[in-house]
Amino acid sequence: MTLVAASRLLTPVLMFGLLPMQALATTHGLVEVKLVAPSVSPKPMRVRVWLPPGYRAHPATRYPTLYVNDGQDMEAVGLQSTLDDLYRHHLIKPMIVVAIDMPQDRMAGYGVSNRARGVSVVVSTKYGPVGANAQVYSQWLAETLVPYVDAHWQTRRNADQRWLLGWSLGAINAFSVGWQYPQTFGRVGAFSPSFWLSTDSSNARAVQATRIAHVLVESVPPPLGSRFFFAAGDAEEKNDRDGDGVIDVIDDVLDLMRGWKGDNGSEHKGLMQLGYSIDADYATKPDGSAAVFYRLPGGEHNQKSWARMLPAFLEWVDGTHGDVAVQQVGGSASPMAGWGHKNRRRTALKTR
Repeated sequence: MTLVAASRLLTPVLMFGLLPMQALATTHGLVEVKLVAPSVSPKPMRVRVWLPPGYRAHPATRYPTLYVNDGQDMEAVGLQSTLDDLYRHHLIKPMIVVAIDMPQDRMAGYGVSNRARGVSVVVSTKYGPVGANAQVYSQWLAETLVPYVDAHWQTRRNADQRWLLGWSLGAINAFSVGWQYPQTFGRVGAFSPSFWLSTDSSNARAVQATRIAHVLVESVPPPLGSRFFFAAGDAEEKNDRDGDGVIDVIDDVLDLMRGWKGDNGSEHKGLMQLGYSIDADYATKPDGSAAVFYRLPGGEHNQKSWARMLPAFLEWVDGTHGDVAVQQVGGSASPMAGWGHKNRRRTALKTR
């Protein structure tokens, strides 16, 4: 697949290296590119790249990279203001953020694929079919976009320092990609994931038994080095297909994490049975588990709630815990190196 990119610098050159350090802490370079990806979209895909404070001033520094589905939502979820706040309080390491606008047909582009077979897992819903192009989008993201970004920006090029985030349909896609491309993405965030998608929607029991994310977990070998951050609000819906008093969006996440019982009593594996340590109450008792669930009180299925989840995810994903914040590939230490331990505060309970 070929790429044709037209780059457009959206912030003055002064912002990259000639402003005082205090100003750099609250300003970012923003680059927009249009990428031709005919198998994904008939129109060029818009990708925006947020460069961290001090990026141009330190050309020897490499940064972790966060890729985000539904890039058109960045303003609505307050990406830049959240980054500014966390940088200002030294709570996260500097990172490059790559936001990908949704494919022209969002329902076709997002979903679950079967990488081994090279096919999409297409499901029928009351809104129409979902996932028809999930395989080509996932492959383009992991095998074309990532190498393009690595070739053009100062990125760390190992999976542990390359991350993927999505919400709703974009979240189930992010999980599918992270599960099947562990050599590319080492950490994955899934806000309000559409784990209800199933191959048989004829009744509630059929949905429960054929949820495609859960089937993926049981059928594809687990990427045990990967880490997962799930988040959902407790006011996203009222549906409760199994009648246990827990809404489906939360139930589906917890089933995927803890495992679940089928209608006939059969045991189905979740992340825990596959060897992952899990934390099902990360908002109040955060720990270092490989898979965590962040429950947002009053959270709904919208950008406003995803904005409230974002600070906790960004603090979780960077994994610094006082480590050197950025990797040097030569030259003197970056002024961003080593920050974040003494002044670090948890924002897992923070709502914005």
